Amino acid sequence: MTAVSSPRTPDAPPAIELRGVHKRYGTTTAVDDLNLSVPTGGVFALLGPNGAGKTTTIEICEGFIKADRGETRVLGLNPRTQTEELRPRIGVMLQGGGGYSGIQVRELLTLTAGYNAYPLDPEWLLETLGLSNVAKTPYRRLSGGQQQRLSLALALVGRPELIFLDEPTAGMDAQSRLMVWDLIRALKRDGVTVVLTTHLMDEVEALADRVAIIDHGQLVAEGTPAEVTALAGQSSRELCIEFTTPINGPQFSAEVNEKVSIAEDGLSLRITHATPELIAAAAQAAAKQNVLISSLHTGRHNLEAAFLDITGRNLRS
Repeated sequence: MTAVSSPRTPDAPPAIELRGVHKRYGTTTAVDDLNLSVPTGGVFALLGPNGAGKTTTIEICEGFIKADRGETRVLGLNPRTQTEELRPRIGVMLQGGGGYSGIQVRELLTLTAGYNAYPLDPEWLLETLGLSNVAKTPYRRLSGGQQQRLSLALALVGRPELIFLDEPTAGMDAQSRLMVWDLIRALKRDGVTVVLTTHLMDEVEALADRVAIIDHGQLVAEGTPAEVTALAGQSSRELCIEFTTPINGPQFSAEVNEKVSIAEDGLSLRITHATPELIAAAAQAAAKQNVLISSLHTGRHNLEAAFLDITGRNLRS
């Protein structure tokens, strides 16, 4: 499946280059002298907890807001002062969709196509994204997943060289999610640069060539998914336990003399650095509470565990 065609050279300059970018809102620093480089081509995932500064960073790159200081280049252009040249070359998928509430799906996509010099065929996009059967449906009557797919179609219709995808599979069912993954892979094959923001770490592991994690407006980790996992010291194995009934987490932690990460429902937990002695102690601790273990296994940490190790496990507002 070929959606777009974009030339790619071996020594292409970065698609996005940020140097010392800083942005404050009142007394809050959203982006703190951030340096970031996004290679041309491939999928680049920008991750961070809520309030970490990733949305502000993306909006600066898209030209929607102005940084207080620093240099931003997107496809070699300044997104604030060279908007006319840049806008036809990028696609932006907004998480909320951004459609007029009363306009029909086909009308909105055809209208957007008309703003571009060489748009993709709207009917092809409707078929590809599974929207043909709702082509005459007003935007406000679409489900959340359908709105997301339409938002993706709107971002793609202009044949962008660079596309920003904000939570592209939020609200989608499993079939739609896999379809979007296939489409993102097709964009990558065609040399399009995809900047992905998502909270779904399995999505990042499945799609991303490189990952950057920002927290408190600063870059805290960068590399391939495997490299970022290794940066967090994930060479050891963790212990994952599931229970048939909820367990008392503090009591369990005291019994095994280890800090545990327990689910809110008390039916599962994880402990870093599994050892044979710890496994035995965990079984005894569960037995003291008369709680049956339904599953116990060890495995290497994944990107989600590394993300939590890097950014912490406290809730963010």
